[in-house]
Amino acid sequence: MVSARDVYERALEALRVIRDAQSRGLIHRTPLLRSETLSAISNANVWLKLESLQKTGSFKVRGAYFAINNAVRDMKVNHVVTASAGNHAQGVAYSASLLGIKATVVMPQYTPWIKIARTRRYGADVVLHGESYTEAEEYATGLAKELGAYYVHAYNDLDVIAGQGTIGLEVLEDLKDIDYVVVPVGGGGLISGIASVIKTVSPRTKVIGVQSEGAPGAYLSLKSGRIITAERVDTIADGIAVKRIGDLTFKLMSELLDDIVLVNDLEIAKAILMIAESVKVIAEGAGAAAVAALISGKVRVSGNVVAIVSGGNIDMNLLFRVISKALAIEGRIIKISGLLPDRPGMLGRVTTVLGELGVNILDVLHERYDPTITPGYAEVSFIVELPPEEGALDKVMRKLGELGFNFRVEKP
Repeated sequence: MVSARDVYERALEALRVIRDAQSRGLIHRTPLLRSETLSAISNANVWLKLESLQKTGSFKVRGAYFAINNAVRDMKVNHVVTASAGNHAQGVAYSASLLGIKATVVMPQYTPWIKIARTRRYGADVVLHGESYTEAEEYATGLAKELGAYYVHAYNDLDVIAGQGTIGLEVLEDLKDIDYVVVPVGGGGLISGIASVIKTVSPRTKVIGVQSEGAPGAYLSLKSGRIITAERVDTIADGIAVKRIGDLTFKLMSELLDDIVLVNDLEIAKAILMIAESVKVIAEGAGAAAVAALISGKVRVSGNVVAIVSGGNIDMNLLFRVISKALAIEGRIIKISGLLPDRPGMLGRVTTVLGELGVNILDVLHERYDPTITPGYAEVSFIVELPPEEGALDKVMRKLGELGFNFRVEKP
């Protein structure tokens, strides 16, 4: 069975292949940036490995390129098939186009449209099948046999894992003394590669996995000591929405991980907002999972900490909803509602007060026809963004009350 040493040695080979691609501008050597905000929150020196800035928008191109390059070189493969929730699909499609071969990708039916469109843009044939990665994978393996094509697994493959392990090699080049590495977990390919490299070179460094509560297959498996299939997956972190991990990744994670924790979608949403505001980088749900674990306190760290921001492929409509939700959670966007006399000028009086207090009005809702509303009045709701000062909400409600307006605070 494959060992961490095997993965490490394979990752060294992968790094040579990927560096050649980097020298030609085909794959990026992504930055490792220190986050002042995260460092202050975590009381540690937190560094972010920004694979969200990678070609195709995620780390997946590393493993895909190395695996397909080897298949073309050693087996003269001219057609690859894979299954993916999105990022691996783009990595395979892009890599196949670079290497001049055909790619067919099976994606779950509810994959964000942006990932489907980009996969097609890289030249792959896309087939939509199933409600989860697991169902798409089952169909794709049969399709590969039918077409006589080479199947590239998204995570349970030595070359794919070794390709992802090049992230660990780059991190070790950039930061010599690492105490913790925090990594998102779906099927386990990313963390298996990184952990194999880190633990081989620096055994004292702790490697922590982070998985979504809505897709806890790896967490359940590692805690129980056997592979368990999650009953369902439901999370905004679609890049790690995997029901079942592989036998290879299970073995490596069981041997190498110091811990694995769960974060929920609200914590992930807050992390996406924090990364956007403080680092000026867009992270998808899966990409923000490691940061979510840090800011929520699910992982306690000290010293030098590296968090992997694994991808940035997020649908813009979802990003808008996620950021709006995160702002609401933090109390920066609120909804205030109350009855106003239904006569000219009343709405203007309220908006004038809000404007004078530095409140940004995002939306106004009127309700006149509810039978419970007293005749001559209208129910008015304002969705507003509060100014960034302590006690802003109390100040707003107090001022409205002084003017005779009886408003209440509700969830937006």
